[in-house]
Amino acid sequence: MKIEKKFEQTPRGEVTLITITNDNGASVTLSTLGAGIVSVVVPDRDGNMADVALGYGCAADYIADGPCMGKTPGRYANRIAKGRFTLVGKEYELAVNNGPNALHGGPEGFMNKIWKEESRGSQVKMEYTSVDGEEGYPGTLTATVLYTWTNDNELVIDYLAVCDKKTVVNLTNHAYFNLDGEGAGSVLGHKLTLAASRYLPTDDTLIPTGEMAPVEGTPMDFTKGRVLGDDIKADFPALNYGKGYDNCWVVDNWHKHTVAPVARLEAEHSGRVLEVSTSQPAAQVYTGNWLSGCPKSKSGKEYADYDGVAIECQGMPDAPNHRNFPSQILGPGEVYEQRIIYKFATV
Repeated sequence: MKIEKKFEQTPRGEVTLITITNDNGASVTLSTLGAGIVSVVVPDRDGNMADVALGYGCAADYIADGPCMGKTPGRYANRIAKGRFTLVGKEYELAVNNGPNALHGGPEGFMNKIWKEESRGSQVKMEYTSVDGEEGYPGTLTATVLYTWTNDNELVIDYLAVCDKKTVVNLTNHAYFNLDGEGAGSVLGHKLTLAASRYLPTDDTLIPTGEMAPVEGTPMDFTKGRVLGDDIKADFPALNYGKGYDNCWVVDNWHKHTVAPVARLEAEHSGRVLEVSTSQPAAQVYTGNWLSGCPKSKSGKEYADYDGVAIECQGMPDAPNHRNFPSQILGPGEVYEQRIIYKFATV
């Protein structure tokens, strides 16, 4: 294993970029801006290396970008209805930044902060402390993201958080993948399989209704594998609201603190496969429906809609307002612990 660092100045301060290269020449590059993934270079079926994670040309372009490219959103990833929730009898009002709702922790969120970094061997540890009241959230919370890159081309992401008072927390990664290469165009030919027989219907602002609906017989059914583009234009509420897939699936047979397979993404052209496992209860799949207009890519092109897909393993959106959803409440003395594994392989 080899770790290399370089530094870039941005309007927010100096950003550290850390590249871990394994013994087979495959690598990941991580950024202290948003504790993000900016590159994943892995082989195709013929051994040809390519970067399969979408990203921008320079570190400054990641600041306040619409797609939240590759970064760690927080304190609460995904949406909270009208930016409000009640905890211990007190209503909290959050910064609203997505129509009427709070998204990814607010306009700043964890994704636009520069995290403290410490690297050793094949691991990179990043830490950020969010003060009491930041963007409306209660309690001073310290979040840690630990990235581990293995010789088996597995990127293991561990999330930890502690807080000095009762709060809500939901952490994930927002990388967009194109297994044919980040500049290869649309991912709508990729095949996705999900270990999820239910999904969360939403209103037209993408807030869950509270129902966990069966996917069977709908364009939301990926249990046996489905090409992303096959039904993306179907006249179906979930697809109409988001101009494609931007929905949360309920992980089958989920058990707290147990890591299990949840998704498999396959690219027929390159033969690359991404297998996703997690301890999280849900997975948001977003087909990059609004990528057009984001900063120029690291390969010098402009991304178009549907050029990447994000598989965001997480707690359920708006869980603080739905008692039937797994709790995302974290109390003092407790530790928030979750894991996501991205394993890259070929067929």
